[in-house]
Amino acid sequence: MLTWELDADDLLRTRFALSPIAELDSLLRKLAGLSPDPLPEHWAATLRPAFEDLRRRTALNAVLALKSRHYEPCFTAPPPVGPRQTFEEDIVAVRGTSLAAARAEIDFCLGVRPCRNKAVMCVLAATDVVSRIGDALHAAWHELLEPEWPRLRAIAERDIVYRLGQLGRHGWLTTLGSLNARIRWAGGALTVPRHRPSKHVTSDGRGLLLVPSVMLCPRVGIFSEPAWPRTIVYTARGSDAFWSAAADPDTADLDRLLGRNRSRVLLALELPASTTQLGHSLKISTGAVGDHLSVLRHAGLVDKARSGRTVLYSRTPLGDALAGGADVAVAG
Repeated sequence: MLTWELDADDLLRTRFALSPIAELDSLLRKLAGLSPDPLPEHWAATLRPAFEDLRRRTALNAVLALKSRHYEPCFTAPPPVGPRQTFEEDIVAVRGTSLAAARAEIDFCLGVRPCRNKAVMCVLAATDVVSRIGDALHAAWHELLEPEWPRLRAIAERDIVYRLGQLGRHGWLTTLGSLNARIRWAGGALTVPRHRPSKHVTSDGRGLLLVPSVMLCPRVGIFSEPAWPRTIVYTARGSDAFWSAAADPDTADLDRLLGRNRSRVLLALELPASTTQLGHSLKISTGAVGDHLSVLRHAGLVDKARSGRTVLYSRTPLGDALAGGADVAVAG
């Protein structure tokens, strides 16, 4: 069991962040068969040719050789800073790793999971290993995940908005407890039963880093290595819909009433979202989303409210009832 003590200073310093490179790491694990949760078949069929090509022409096999079920070298997946994190910032951090620090982590990883592939070992022993790993990660991001990143970011950003609203209404006990069924908070400590290895971590007053993820679905990641602040990577709300291999649900009645894209916008507002987030998740231009939202708002189906500098749209009770009717039709 993992136990993290939390005091008042920890809660004051707990914050949210996004990690593009952690999403890439989760995807690579699934493609390489290093995760107990494989990719849906339609995704695997689409990405596997590019993945295998990357393994042939880059140092991606060396990256994969450093991964094990309970350990990920920190220099290949550095901790994020905040909710605006970009992959460019991640890869700069990777490339900035000193050879000595990289070598120490490589040696540790090979001790946990030995590698007997001579070509891989040559890469890991090279003096330019950090540069070659950085190049491999950059190529993998560009060819495997970058096209989907706007949708992933929109889902993660909407999750953060939801959690902050939950925090304001119910406090940290409910918010932390809702991240994953395995996570519990009681008696001033956060616990994860059946976590391996067992560990008890005392409070350091630096708080937690909470990172919503789509690619990790359906698991939770716990990080407490020295290079990272204490971090929980959890499955973002809305990830299930992203992973679904099924065809779009039968919303023909709602589509005839509102129009296809307007219907999609209404159904996507299960959680509050901005026009940009909706555009990314639905692959519709921001201008078109704004037009659809204007019509839906005048019809009394959605409303809007400002959150900081962002305007968020949400369904009204009437909009929920209409969207719920479509859900009922699908379920029936």
